[in-house]
Order: sequence, then structure tokens, then C-alpha cells
Amino acid sequence: MFTHSYYSLRYGTVSPSTLVEKAHVLGIQTLALTDIHRVSGVYDFVQACEKWGVKPVVGMEFRSGDDLKYNCLARNPAGFSKINAFATRYLSQNLPWPDRPDLGDDVWVIYSFEQRKKIQDLGTYERIGVQAKDKKQLWQEKDLSRFVWAHPVTFLDKKGFSMHRLLRAIDKNTLLSKLPSQSQASHDEFLWSPEQQKDFLQDYPTLLQATEEMLADCHFSFEFYTSKNKKIFSASEEDDRELLQKLAFEGVKYRYGRTDKQAMERVKKELKVIHELHFNAYFLITWDIIRYARSRGYFHVGRGSGANSIVAYCLGITDVDPITLDLYFERFINPHRTSPPDFDIDFSWDERNEIIDYIFKRYGASRVCLLATYVTFRDKSIYRELAKVFGLPKSEIDAWLEPDSLIRKEGGDELHRLIVKYGNLLLDFPNYLSIHAGGVLISEEPLSNYTALEPMPKGFPICQFDMYVAEEVGFAKFDILSQRGLGHIKESVDIIRENRGIDVDVHRVQDFMKDERVRMQLESHETMGCFYIESPAMRQLIKKLNCNNYLTLVAASSIIRPGVASSGMMKAYIDRHHNPDSYEPTHPLMGELMQETYGVMVYQEDVIKVAHYFAGLSLAEADVLRRGMSGKYRSRAEFEKIREQFFVNCAERGYAPEVSKEVWRQMESFSGYSFSKAHSASFAVESYQSLYLKTYFPLEFMVAVINNFGGFYRTEFYVHEARRGGAQIEAPDINESQYLTSIQGHTIYLGWVHIKGLEKRVVQCLIESRTQDGPFLSWDDFARRVPIGLEQAILLIRVGAFRSLHRCKKTLLWEAHARFCGKKAEPVALEMFEQSTWDIGTLPTLVTYPLEDAYDEWELLGFPLCNPFDLLAELPETNLDAHLLLNQGSILGYLVTLKPTRTKKGDRMYFGYFLDSNGEFFDTVHFPADLQRYSFRGSGIYFMRGIVMEEHGHRSLRVREMEKQGWRVKS
Repeated sequence: MFTHSYYSLRYGTVSPSTLVEKAHVLGIQTLALTDIHRVSGVYDFVQACEKWGVKPVVGMEFRSGDDLKYNCLARNPAGFSKINAFATRYLSQNLPWPDRPDLGDDVWVIYSFEQRKKIQDLGTYERIGVQAKDKKQLWQEKDLSRFVWAHPVTFLDKKGFSMHRLLRAIDKNTLLSKLPSQSQASHDEFLWSPEQQKDFLQDYPTLLQATEEMLADCHFSFEFYTSKNKKIFSASEEDDRELLQKLAFEGVKYRYGRTDKQAMERVKKELKVIHELHFNAYFLITWDIIRYARSRGYFHVGRGSGANSIVAYCLGITDVDPITLDLYFERFINPHRTSPPDFDIDFSWDERNEIIDYIFKRYGASRVCLLATYVTFRDKSIYRELAKVFGLPKSEIDAWLEPDSLIRKEGGDELHRLIVKYGNLLLDFPNYLSIHAGGVLISEEPLSNYTALEPMPKGFPICQFDMYVAEEVGFAKFDILSQRGLGHIKESVDIIRENRGIDVDVHRVQDFMKDERVRMQLESHETMGCFYIESPAMRQLIKKLNCNNYLTLVAASSIIRPGVASSGMMKAYIDRHHNPDSYEPTHPLMGELMQETYGVMVYQEDVIKVAHYFAGLSLAEADVLRRGMSGKYRSRAEFEKIREQFFVNCAERGYAPEVSKEVWRQMESFSGYSFSKAHSASFAVESYQSLYLKTYFPLEFMVAVINNFGGFYRTEFYVHEARRGGAQIEAPDINESQYLTSIQGHTIYLGWVHIKGLEKRVVQCLIESRTQDGPFLSWDDFARRVPIGLEQAILLIRVGAFRSLHRCKKTLLWEAHARFCGKKAEPVALEMFEQSTWDIGTLPTLVTYPLEDAYDEWELLGFPLCNPFDLLAELPETNLDAHLLLNQGSILGYLVTLKPTRTKKGDRMYFGYFLDSNGEFFDTVHFPADLQRYSFRGSGIYFMRGIVMEEHGHRSLRVREMEKQGWRVKS
């Protein structure tokens, strides 16, 4: 029988392991998995077969639309590779499957019964498949030796058949009642026992015999958890070992400025483990990727558990010193860790694809792919899909799915209950393949040995399994990630060089950490634009901690995470930071181990530390425990074994049972939301790079932040921050502005990109003409040189782009209408003799008022360039500003951002972030009771009354009353 698992997307209804278990119960000894166009379930299938004593046969089913063309079964691993290569070739080119695949002697090809007349001369390993629906036509066939029993399996029971039909309707985007019969499986496609099959085919026993012989000819086994990565980087494994050692020893001198004894001992220890576990090539390939990036002038941040390795630090893969931070190498690699490690390397968002392209070209397209992830049916998404196929209108679906929906609370009618029933059954079913955030696999053997590859729109090919299966197969992935934080660091350096003639080395992070001005910048929580530390919540935390050093910032980067904050551990950490003697540790040794974090488990490494030093587990065993607690360990057997050892060791050390249980409880409750210290340290390194640039080059830094469009705030507030730093902000100018925002000395010209509705084509022509023929000397000069229509001309005029030509905006609008009205933008050519201005007659004296300019800017740029408080219709009297939040009173605030959250009772509340009339920031708190009377009404300026609250030096206003203010309508 040829089975479909739920990896036959939106078709199959059973997991591979459930299929095998059911087959075992029915007494089936050999089972073939042939998912449609995919081998995603093969590895779970093979493991399940080993568990239940069923012989696995693997292959793939090929369809043209809804029509079955053929099934392919691998006679051996070589056949499996050929099937994958065949699928990859046609999937990657989006070609129709051929009528007859050329797969050689390692693959059985079983054609659909409908093709029996088309394909006459069958090869040695070609057959025609018979399904139950085809049996009645067999009497017409003279030669039954051509046929095999090819019963498909798609579900296990009637409920599964209903699930299948629902999945098919979702896939076809049609009502269930209109689902064509040819788009769904036959109702009998469930697992038949051997007895049922013999009984059904009693008149054609040769079919079963031929099928059994074919399946007996197929053999597939797989060795899990052995490295499948590229094994050798240079010429041999020994050469790799020597090269890695040479680079690491050189790195010790570079990083520590001398032959540091402690560093050298740790490097030697790590190199020994790396070599014994065959990871030399893995480190060298990562080093090679970094080397290429640096040759292109690209910046990177090496983070994740790889930052626990001093070898990685010495190779320049990461800038985190594991000795300074007491990071354990075993968190990254250890002999007990069955799952392979991975390096997380961040590149700028606009450079990542080139890095990946290099990897494909350097190591071969047949051996490199991106890792896949399966997007599954989840909660609302599956309910919405099912509601659609049942015919519910969108408005009713939206209302039903609202959190406070009465229909959901009351259970709804029979149809709603049906949707919930099948929604729960289909929960977590694979829906479609997507791309993992950054995982790259580099294989020693051709990837077709393990998977078919699929193309992604405008991207690189992906494999057909996720990171968990990749670990089991034996791949250590490379995480090549992207972020905009690195983009603004790189661009800052470029802009500083251009604007000031200064070359900045942003890798001098150790110097930045000792810089007094940088320390003061951090302590004053002036961090807007700085990676990971610019949000209002992070700025509050920095203030509350009086954070002014690297180690405190590392901790802050971890405790800000939702799990730590919501558990109360963040508050405990802050309180203990200011009063270290205010708590009693569970055990004196726990107090010593957690001294750096005041008894609070802040990092994943704390679990390792406690398990090792408190309970006496080896560092390798402690990491297994850490992984098991965090839910990243698929097999629980070894975890349970180490758990038992934890309590045995504690008893041997004389700890009271209640103490051991409490320590275990703390570890277990913490680890689910814990954060790697290496991750936090890597984030803090990047934060210091941003801080240094903001401290010494604030204007260039803010221009880079504006141009990367990826920070926490809207562009308006980065522009405001540049103004706070001393910049003169100019609207786009016809003779000065570039596509992106630019800086000249202390003057920042906003880029054309910020003008809503302005076509990129117009900008390109404008800049090209200005570059080739010099600045625009007049309105007529511009109109002759740039092909532009009326609408685009109006945008430029209204935003003030021609102000340097000293022409009135309203006059220019008249002239634009006269010149362009009714005409399309056409290519222009420079004229030999300048024509006179278009005659529009004599105009009265026209005046443009600042208020009109402000509203034009607001409409076209998204914000005015003046102080927004100047636009208020009335200016209420207030007695507070951001520097005078000392007691209760009133204040005007321009809303920057809101953070919604809920109280323990589930009521909505907000944390607000505002600008005062002087351009300084302040925080507000809005509790549910206050919001019931005074709610937010969108962006704008609010008049607020409240009570000032203070916590560890940070002040915020609890808003008891507020009223949104109106804007001026007259100059």
C-alpha cells in the first residue's frame, strides 16, 4: 500500500508515526510512504518503522494537478537520491512531470491504471498500479504480470475522510459542497489489513504476490545523528586541524594582546573537543564566510551559543569574550549533545543575500540549501479556513473570532461546533513550506541523498524538512541572519567617512566599553536609534538599573524579555541590584553561584551552572538538562536519566529533599523563557557599537538610522532626535536631496523616498539630470530637463522642493497647471535655445503661510518639520514638563508610541511614551479604570493630568485625566 502522511500538504491526514503504528497493529510488515512531491516525512517514518518492527519503503508520488501520474519507490539509497534529484529538477524549473521518468534501475516506477494503454513496453522496474476502483476492469487484461496492487492510503477512518475533504476544499479555495470529486481521494483509501487485501483480491492473487516481490526488493536504512555536513575544508582533516589551531593561536594574540595563559589553555581544550567531534571544518567554513564578508566591507555580529566558544572569539566569528563573561563552551558543543551546534551570524539586511549567494557558489549548489520550516494550521487560522469552506461570510467569521465573541463563549450553533471540532483535529497540521529564518545546510554529499529541493519565490532553494529533522539527520546548520541594526552601523561608518573624513573601526568594542562619554550616554538612557536598547521599556530599565557598564547591559538585555518580566523576576533583579543583601538564597551555594545576578536565574547558562556546581553533573550533562527543560530535546530518555542523576547527586551531597526540589523547580520554571547569555552579550556588543556612533557622531548616526527604516520608532521621531542633536532639518530640495536622506555638515536633507506618492522614476530622472548637467537654475530649467506630469510636479512644489529657487509655491502651482495640465510625462531633450516661461498672465501677489507648509509636510512626509505644539488651536496652561515630573500636575504630550498590555485580571492598560513641548521624552501609565473614562483617540497631542510615580530613579506619570487637543485651521 502506498501511504500519504500529512506531509502530502492539504491532502493527507495522518502523521508518519501514526501510520506506522496503525500498520503494526493491523499486522502489516512492510509499508511504503509516498507523499505527493515531498519526502518531508521519510525520517519520522523510518524511525517509527524501526520502533514498531515494520520494514520501511520510501518514495514519492507525482501528480499533474489532481491526476495521478506515477509512484516511485526507491530500491536502495541510490534510488532515493535519484527520486529526489528528479523531483528537484522539475520543481526548480516549474516544469510539468514527464509521462515517463528516466530514473534507471534503482527505482520502481508504478504508473496509474489510466495510463496502461499509453505505456506498453514496460521496463524491468516499471509496473501499472491497480487500485480498488480499477478492479472491475481487470478482466479485460490478458497479461496481469504488468500489474501490481497499489492501494493508496490517505486517512484511517470516516472522520479522517471528512478531514481530507476539508483540507482539499481549503486547498482549492472552494466551498465544501462544491468540491469536485476528482479533487479528493476515494472513500476507501484507508489502511487495509493483510486479510482484507487477500479477500478483496482473491480472484487476482498474482497482484499481491507481484507487489510483495517488488516491496521485498526495496531496502532503505538510514544512520541518524551522524554528521552529514561538509567534512573537510582544506585538503584533509589533519590539515583542517592544523589550520584551525594556527588561526586560533593567532587570534589569542590579537584578542588579548599577548599569549594569555588562561586563554591558551581554554583554546587548547576547545580545539581538542572540536577535533574529536569532527567540527574542524564547521568552524573553518564559518570563518571563511566571515572572511568573505569582511573582504566586501560587510559587518557582522556572531551571536547565539557559538559565542560561548573562545575559538570562535579568536577567529573573529564573534566579538564576545567568553572568559570575561564566564560562558561555558559545553553550552555550544559537548560529547553528550546529540543535536549539532549552530552559529548565528547576523549581517545587514541588504547584504545577507550576497553572503548566501557566496555560500552557494563556494560550496556548490548541489550541496547547499536553505532550511525549511513548516507553517502549520494554528488556532484562528484553521477556524477561519474551515469557516470559509463551510460557507460562512467574512463578516460573521470576523465577529465569531473576536476575543470577546458571545458566540464562542456560548458555543455557537451546530456549524460553529463542527468548525471547532475539526479545527482541533487539524491543529498543527503542516499547511505549507516556508523558509527558516536563516538556516543554511552545507552537505558533504549531494543533498539529493537526503531530500528534494524546492524553489522559493525570488530566493534560494530550500530542503523539505525543518531544523528538528535536520538535527536528527545529522546537519549542523549555519544561521545566516539579517537585521537592520547592522545596516545603520555600516551606513553610519560610510556617512562619517564622507561627511567628516574620519574612518571608524566599529570592532574596537573593548575600547568603547571603557569610554567615559559612551558610559555617560548609556547611563543617561539616551539610546534612541541604538540596537536593542532604544525602546521605551529598555530605556526605563536602563534608568532603573542605573546601567553604565557592559555586564549590567548584558543582564538588562536578558531580563527585558517577556518571560522574565512577566514572571516577576525582572522586578526582583532590579530591587536586588540596588539592595544586594535583601534576599535569602535557597541554599548558600546557590547564593554564591547566582551572586552576579543576585540569586535570579537570568540566563540559560545559569541552569548549566547550577546543575554542574550545585548538583555535580558534568557540564555536558548539565547542557542536556538545559535543553530538555527548554523544550528543545525531542527524545526524553536521556533527559530523564540525567534528571534522576540530579536528585541522586543532591542526596549524596547532603541537601535536604525540599531544598533539592526547590532548586529543581526554580530551574524548570525559569528555563522555559530563559535567554542565552551569549545572545545577550552579542546584543550588548552591538548596542555598544551603536552607542559609540551616537555619542561621537550623532547626526551621521541618525541619518543612517533614518535610511534603514527598521527601528522601534517612526521616521518622524528619528528626525526629531537628529534635531535634538544639533542638526538643521531640511525638507527635500531640488538641488540638494538624494533618494535617501543625506547630510552636509550639520544640515540634514530628507530624501525623496519620504514623499508619499512620488514615483521612483521621477527621482531617478531628477538625480541623473542634476548629476550630468548641473543644478537646476529655474523652474523652467527643471521642467525642460525632467520628464514629469502634473501630479508629480504638484508633490514636489507642495513639499517645498523649489524653495531654494526663491519662487512662491502658489505661483509655481499656477505655472505647473498651465504647463502640464492634460499632458503626460514624456522624455525631454535639452533645447538649443531656452524658451521663455509659459505665459499665465498677471497673477496677484500670492503668499504662502507657515501653517500651510506644515500641513503640506504632514500630508506628504507624514509629519511636520516644525514643532507640532506650534500647530495647536489652543495652548492649555501646564505646570509640568519632562524634567519636572516631581509631583502631580498637568502636562501636554505629543504621542510617540503606546504599548498595550493586560492586567492579571485581563483588563486592557497602556504604557505611553510622549514628547513634551520642549522636545523631551517622558513616560506615562494608563490603568484600566482611568481608560474607561479617558481613552486614546489616535495620534496627536494630549493634555494630561495625573500623579507622578517613581521607581529606582525613573519617573512616569499615572494619567488620571486626558483630552486630545485640536489643531489650528487658520494662520
